[in-house]
Amino acid sequence: MKRREELKKVRGVFEKEPGSGVWWIQYFDAEGRRRREIAGTRGNAIDLVGKRRNEKLTGKKLPEKLRRRKVRFEELTSAAEAYCKANNQGQQFDLYRIGRLKAEFGNRPALIPIEDLRRWFDEQNWEDATYNRYKTTLSLIYRLAIENGKVESNPAKLLKHKREDNGRVRFLGQFAPLRTKLEYLKDCSDEESRLRAVVHKNYPEHLPEFEIALQTGMRPSEQYGLVWNRVDLSLKLLTIPKTKNGRTRHLPLNSVALGAFKVLRQRSLDPVGPVFVNIHGEPLRGHKHWFDPAVREAGVREFTWYCLRHTFASRLVMSGVDLRTVAELMGHKTIQMTMRYAHLAPAHQLAAVERLASFQLPLAKVEEGGPSAGSSATTSATEAETEHFEKSATVS
Repeated sequence: MKRREELKKVRGVFEKEPGSGVWWIQYFDAEGRRRREIAGTRGNAIDLVGKRRNEKLTGKKLPEKLRRRKVRFEELTSAAEAYCKANNQGQQFDLYRIGRLKAEFGNRPALIPIEDLRRWFDEQNWEDATYNRYKTTLSLIYRLAIENGKVESNPAKLLKHKREDNGRVRFLGQFAPLRTKLEYLKDCSDEESRLRAVVHKNYPEHLPEFEIALQTGMRPSEQYGLVWNRVDLSLKLLTIPKTKNGRTRHLPLNSVALGAFKVLRQRSLDPVGPVFVNIHGEPLRGHKHWFDPAVREAGVREFTWYCLRHTFASRLVMSGVDLRTVAELMGHKTIQMTMRYAHLAPAHQLAAVERLASFQLPLAKVEEGGPSAGSSATTSATEAETEHFEKSATVS
C-alpha cells in the first residue's frame, strides 16, 4: 500500500525512460514557455517541480541554460522524414533532399547560421528550380521543428527565393544531339533515337519507365508513387488519386503505354503494390541513377526527366489537340499553365488569323455589276489589292 502511494502520479513528474529510475519534470515558466529538466530521484523531481511553480508565481526569470536541451539538426530531419512518408506523394524526392541536408548539417546544432546555409546552397550550382525545392524542404524541416517546440525560428526564410523560368519548354527533337564517338550511336541523328538507343543498350530494364513517362505525361512523383490497384489494363485507364493540385486525375492509356504496363505487370510480384520496382522487387525511388547518365551518353543537351512531360504536352499540341484537353491530361489547375505550349501550334494559329481575311474590303472599286459570288468577289478584291500595292511601290 505504501509503495502504491509512493508511485502515485504527480503532475509534471515523469520517467523519460520507464524503469530507469531517472526522473524528469515538465512545467511552464513565467513567460509561458514549456520547459523540461532532469531531476534525478522521484523525490527530488517532486520537490523541484514545486519550486519551479513557486518561481513562476513570483515571476522569477530562470537562467538561460535551463531554456532547452541541445538539439542536433539530424533530430529535426528525422521528424521531417517521418512527416513526408506519411503525407507527401512525392516522398522519394523529399527524402533524397532531406538526406543531403542531413549529411551536410546533421551533427551540428539545430539552428544553422544563415551564412553557412547561403554558402552551401551557392556552392551546389543548382538550377533555380532545384535551389527552390531544397529551400522548401529546409523550410519544412524547421516548420515542423517549431511545431514540436525544438526551435523557435526558421532560418530558411532568409534564403532568397530564385525566380524560375516556367515558360521554358524543352522537348525531344528540339535540337540536334551533340557529336559522338560511340559507334552504336552514329546512325542515330535525332535526340529521341539517340536516347532510346542508349537506354536499350545500357538500361533495358528501365525502358518501360521511359515509355510510360513519354506517353502519359505524369509528374515524377505521380509516376513513381503509382500502385497497381490504380492501373486498369482492361479499361486502359490509370487513376492518380492525389495530384499536385489536390484533385483526382484519370489518364487514358494508349497502345504504347499499355504495352509498357503489361511488361511491368509480368515483372511485379505484388498485385496491389508499387508499379515500378527493381529486379529484386524493391520499389524504385526515382530515375536519376540511370536517366541522367543515359542523357549524357546520348549527347542530349539540357534535358531532364521532367522534359519528357514537356514532350508529351508539346506533341499533343503539335498534333492539333486543343489546349483545354491538353490541360486536363496534364493535370493543370488553370489553362494559363498550358499556354506555354500554345506557340507550338502554328498551323492552328495561322488558320485562326486567316479567317480575318474574309472581312477585308477591296482597296479599289469593283466594277458595277461585277461578280456577286463569294469566290469571284474574292478574286476581284485580290486583283484590285495587287494593282493598288504595285502602284504604291512604283510611287515610292
